[in-house]
Amino acid sequence: MSSPVRVLALWCPDWPVVAGAAEAGLPAARPAAVLASHRVVACSATARAQGVRRGLRRREAQARCPDLAVLARDPERDARCFEPVAAAVEELAPGVEVVRPGLVALSARGPARYFGGEEVVAERLVDHVAARARVECQVGVADGLFAAGLAARRSLLVPPGESPAFLAPLPVAELELEPGVEPDTAGADDDASAARAELIGLLRRLGLTTLGSFAALSATDVASRFDAAAVRAHRLARGLDERPPSRRRIPDELTAELPLDPPVDRVDAAAFAARSLSERLHEALGRAGLACTRLGVQARTTAGDELARVWRCAEPLTPAGTADRVRWQLEGWLSRRGPGDPDGGLTVLRLVPEEVVDAGRLQLGLWGEVGVADERAGRALVRVQGLLGPEEVLTAVPGGGRGPGERIRLVPWGDEREPALDPSAPWPGALPAPSPARVPPEPLPVRVLDADGAPVRRASRGRLTAPPAHVALGTDPAAPTAPVRAWGGPWPDPGRWWDPRSAAGGGVRIQVVCATAADEIDAGRVPEPDPAADLAPDPVASGADAVGRALLLVHRDGRWTVEGIYD
Repeated sequence: MSSPVRVLALWCPDWPVVAGAAEAGLPAARPAAVLASHRVVACSATARAQGVRRGLRRREAQARCPDLAVLARDPERDARCFEPVAAAVEELAPGVEVVRPGLVALSARGPARYFGGEEVVAERLVDHVAARARVECQVGVADGLFAAGLAARRSLLVPPGESPAFLAPLPVAELELEPGVEPDTAGADDDASAARAELIGLLRRLGLTTLGSFAALSATDVASRFDAAAVRAHRLARGLDERPPSRRRIPDELTAELPLDPPVDRVDAAAFAARSLSERLHEALGRAGLACTRLGVQARTTAGDELARVWRCAEPLTPAGTADRVRWQLEGWLSRRGPGDPDGGLTVLRLVPEEVVDAGRLQLGLWGEVGVADERAGRALVRVQGLLGPEEVLTAVPGGGRGPGERIRLVPWGDEREPALDPSAPWPGALPAPSPARVPPEPLPVRVLDADGAPVRRASRGRLTAPPAHVALGTDPAAPTAPVRAWGGPWPDPGRWWDPRSAAGGGVRIQVVCATAADEIDAGRVPEPDPAADLAPDPVASGADAVGRALLLVHRDGRWTVEGIYD
């Protein structure tokens, strides 16, 4: 097994906050936090000193720090502002790879030999980035990217061969810092972040609280018990690279190139070109049975300058992920040159798959890539939230309860999808399947009559005074009634018996199927319907008619209401 190469990682702490505060013109000493879906995903050191932490809701964070500056999550801003940092690093050491905005990596061997040691390289890089980009950073060196990233967070130079010993005492929660993924900016509904959190929780329940205890397991046992993501995490815990080195030679025809005529100097035009070029690249990779994990973005300007940057990703890139990274990089280049710069236009855009893996690592579905439709839908919902407000886009979360209205909780898109009531708890008197397709926002009043036209009420021990024979929506005695063709129940509804404000003795539920108009016509009780009646509003929604409806009715506080409608 080949040993990991020496990697130098340069990390800018709290980069989303640094980039957001710089664009907003905030003073460095003011507490600030970046929020996504009303939760803190990154915060400054001054905010942490006042109790702000990642994962806090906005109100709680502002309660702990009233002077907190709230910044929106913006990956494009983070990448655009990080380009000067990457360029400053590249002035001293070539071969820079952007792992994510805020973290770059490069081979430590060449710069160490040139400058006379890894410690000298670290000092030179810190001073140079501070002078050129005016940004504070930390440098770490270790065997492998994962260990180097953790070493950078501690400003450590781990000696060669000592990475497993350095990682062993660290908690398994450090696996959240997997290369190519930024946990500080991950969305709440991000699948990869949720999978890592689930793995970390499982390891803790198994008593594997440190990376060393996890690394002590055999690779065979991990592969037979866990999924591929856990196998990769096990390699990281052992101090190895996240994947074995790929010795596959990348064919030249996989490089995707697009001439830009006329030259492009606007970000929107460059983003459009990046999307089409990304699709071409992935079509070529798909034909070759490959997936890209390190992407080279190259461009040529009207002045003949060659621009290049390499992006590393933990998971094989999708077309959307590739287009995002290319757009971020182009925005960083174009924003530095400025619109209208005669030498700032791009004449050629080129995408080079610097590292590839077998396409089997990227699981596909029968109708295309897994998660692409969900990702597009999520972006659309976020855009609607930006137009209408976060509370105007709600999604349903099923849970426990007795009635249909109790089982569904509406939460804003992006918030935690936690049920209001435990679905696994016992619910005596719960409504049997199937559940109604529609639940009125407010219970609709209804009259339930027996064969003689007398009101049907709840009797003792959860029974009814008479079988239901007719149903009329509303409280008007003159409203038309619909004959009941079939009914089921009653089922007792205990209600909130512990709450003195609720109905004494609970209530009962019944299901009724009202006769259709065709049934009434066949029986000779009603004339043929008017064809224009199809243009009338929904009879249930308007409370005018119950003909042909299947309804869930509940009797509480001495009155009947429609609790659900079956379609």
